[in-house]
Amino acid sequence: MAGGAPTIQIPRWIQLVGLPMLALLVWFMASQVFHAVFVFLVAALIALLLDPLVRALSRLWIPRGFSIAIVYLSFAAALTVVIVALGIVVVDQSQSAADRIENYLTVEHGQTSQTGFEQDVDDLQLWLDDHGLERVDVREQGDEIAADFKNADVEKYTSRAIDFLRGAAIGIFGLILSLILVLVVSIYMLLDMGRLTKVADRRFPPPAGTPGLVIRMEQALAGYVRGQVLVSLTIGASVGVGMWLLGTLGWAPGADKYAVLFGAFAAVTELIPYLGPILGGVPAVVYGLVVDPISGLWILLLFLAIHQIEGHIVIPKLMGSALRLHPLLIIFGLLAGGQLYGLPGVFIALPLLAVMRAIWEFFSERIELEPWHAG
Repeated sequence: MAGGAPTIQIPRWIQLVGLPMLALLVWFMASQVFHAVFVFLVAALIALLLDPLVRALSRLWIPRGFSIAIVYLSFAAALTVVIVALGIVVVDQSQSAADRIENYLTVEHGQTSQTGFEQDVDDLQLWLDDHGLERVDVREQGDEIAADFKNADVEKYTSRAIDFLRGAAIGIFGLILSLILVLVVSIYMLLDMGRLTKVADRRFPPPAGTPGLVIRMEQALAGYVRGQVLVSLTIGASVGVGMWLLGTLGWAPGADKYAVLFGAFAAVTELIPYLGPILGGVPAVVYGLVVDPISGLWILLLFLAIHQIEGHIVIPKLMGSALRLHPLLIIFGLLAGGQLYGLPGVFIALPLLAVMRAIWEFFSERIELEPWHAG
């Protein structure tokens, strides 16, 4: 018994049959009505994340409905400002970087009538030949790639682009509908959150001086999200400053022009567990290799240094004990989320695990398993 809270004993037959059956039922429901389950999971996470702000405004004698409207409008305004401010810079730098890469692959230079890509392939082949690696023939493959780009069928690529844009438009329309559903469901959840908190505290009274079930869930989620956002911003800023320095010092010419682009991309991909840090460095390293191999090496070293600092200093300091879960359980959660819901499932897997950990800790104080030994 925890501080006077009633203790529930789980019989042996439920441990053996009931709990596995419940787990299978949850998995079956999640896989059969995956879209509805996903919408409600995301809405619940948003409601838990925003409820502390709504409660704070409600204490100022602002009706809960108005408090919810203020919180959502404030977040929408802030998000719009950030997207517009970053979007203008990122789109401009993306176009500039794309033009530079296209020129590297298609524009002929000098008396050799070779593109920058073809010249680099020839230099690499000469280096291989000089070091006894004549069997490695990169020139033939390089010539084929260059020919594909220079003799590209414009109509074919235009048709592909139109098909891609058509598919993207359908996908964006579906995403907007899902976002509207999530928004509506989360608003209803927030409207009822106060009543839900009271019901949970009445049915499962917390020990004296300790937070109730819903508050613990909110604290666990807020701790994880706060830590993850700080890590993402720190990595994005580090990449941006690092690229600017490499470009300014001349170690990676032109990198300073795209510092915001690569920094923003690294910050976003950092939100993807495990794979994010690797994905975040790929465009920057590819850009560096296009400029020249030495620039690519400097950029690769920059990302290796940043992620060493991230793993040993940034994450332990900013994330702390936000999850407190075994790495195998985290990996299982990521795999399960990815299998059920794809990339969005990977994004919500860890916040959901943080909330589930809080629920487990709360009920573990009230639940005891009937022992299996005789007597």
